[in-house]
Amino acid sequence: MSKQLLLENVKKFLEAREFISVATCDFEARPNVAPKLILKVEKDCLYLVDYVLGRTFNNININPKASISLIDADTLIGYQINGPAEIIDGGKEYESLVKEHKEKQIRFTATRIIEGLRSDKRHGDFETTFPERVVFLKIKAIEIVEIIPTGKLRRRE
Repeated sequence: MSKQLLLENVKKFLEAREFISVATCDFEARPNVAPKLILKVEKDCLYLVDYVLGRTFNNININPKASISLIDADTLIGYQINGPAEIIDGGKEYESLVKEHKEKQIRFTATRIIEGLRSDKRHGDFETTFPERVVFLKIKAIEIVEIIPTGKLRRRE
């Protein structure tokens, strides 16, 4: 399977989810894994929303390497996406991502409210407490590793 076809498989998988965990590391080899909102997958880049501006943000500023790991529970096929991460916090691209983020927030909020009403599940006031300040992480998929249930790895660069 080519890297592009594999990326399309991963893209479909990611588009069905809201959050993904991103692993980063500082130069002293202290790892950090934190959940981020998936904004979109475009070409070979994954765009994520960072609300916290904590260790992930700091790590990427000093060491732009990132890794994402996910598994399809139906097929038990896992994927690891590795590549450089860039922080987008201003400019034209930022303004465009802010617009997309606001639209996604509305869809996400509406879905959660409807699901909450259907299941009688309360979500608290999450929908009204989104932080004002966000940055976007742009992770370029340089390497994609497919992990099949037997433990065999297929690397695509």
